[in-house]
Amino acid sequence: MARCIQLARNGEAGAAPNPMVGAVIVADGRIIGEGWHRRCGGPHAEVNAIGSVAESDRPLLHRATIYVSLEPCSHWGKTPPCADLIISTGIPRVVCGCQDPFAQVQGRGIQRLRDAGCEVVVGVLEAECMALNQRFIRMHTQRRPWVTLKWAQSADGFIDRRRDSRADGAPVHFSTSYTQTLVHRLRATHQAILVGRRTLELDAPSLTTRLWPGPSPLRCVLSRSLASQPEGFQVYASVQACLDDLYRRNVQALLVEGGAQTLQAFIDADVWDEAYVEKTDVLLGEGVLAPSITPKGRPVHVNFT
Repeated sequence: MARCIQLARNGEAGAAPNPMVGAVIVADGRIIGEGWHRRCGGPHAEVNAIGSVAESDRPLLHRATIYVSLEPCSHWGKTPPCADLIISTGIPRVVCGCQDPFAQVQGRGIQRLRDAGCEVVVGVLEAECMALNQRFIRMHTQRRPWVTLKWAQSADGFIDRRRDSRADGAPVHFSTSYTQTLVHRLRATHQAILVGRRTLELDAPSLTTRLWPGPSPLRCVLSRSLASQPEGFQVYASVQACLDDLYRRNVQALLVEGGAQTLQAFIDADVWDEAYVEKTDVLLGEGVLAPSITPKGRPVHVNFT
């Protein structure tokens, strides 16, 4: 199961809004097949694992065990049900890391396998398998995307100079080339990215993944007062309107990059799940204060540059 989790992480940038899933097939004490869900709309982990079994090993499937980090699906979506494939292949034993919270599955895949005579074990490395897909689980249990906050700040707690005191009108740049690359990697693992109106109007950020492979996220802006729809952006008047619409769009993860008022709006509404804070040794003396955050058990990753 640990190997399933390791394989599943290969789908970090491509699987969403589907979950990351890994599968391993074992027979006669050795691994004969492996696979993971590479991209949404493509074959699931079980399909790839079964397809990877060498022709000479295929007779072993009738006495094999397939380990899967998440319950095999039982419904037709963009691909056929994986539970049916396992049954038709003749694999007699299935070990699942955790049950799928998606409404169209939720134990139905496990039941279908058992009804067909398969031995099914559920709950192996369950906490680790659930943590792997915490974004997917958040989306389907709370009906909103996973929300990640990100900002950079000075050593004395400011994220920028005051707009009216900028010498050249440009924002302060705290990031190094290395941390900029990390930010773009973070963007590549989110399907939407959001800034506030003032950041959009004054800084004109591109919000792309130009420094990291992968698709650029859907660009969003939080504003009640934009005079016109900015090209290439979705505009939301409130945090809740944003979350509701992104859920309807099947967006699994939203990255909020600020500024301070926008970040604080998500913090005050208590609809955030994770934060990345880049702290530098630069001293500004005064300016726009960084958000005030209380983790309440949620991860806050601090990177010192």
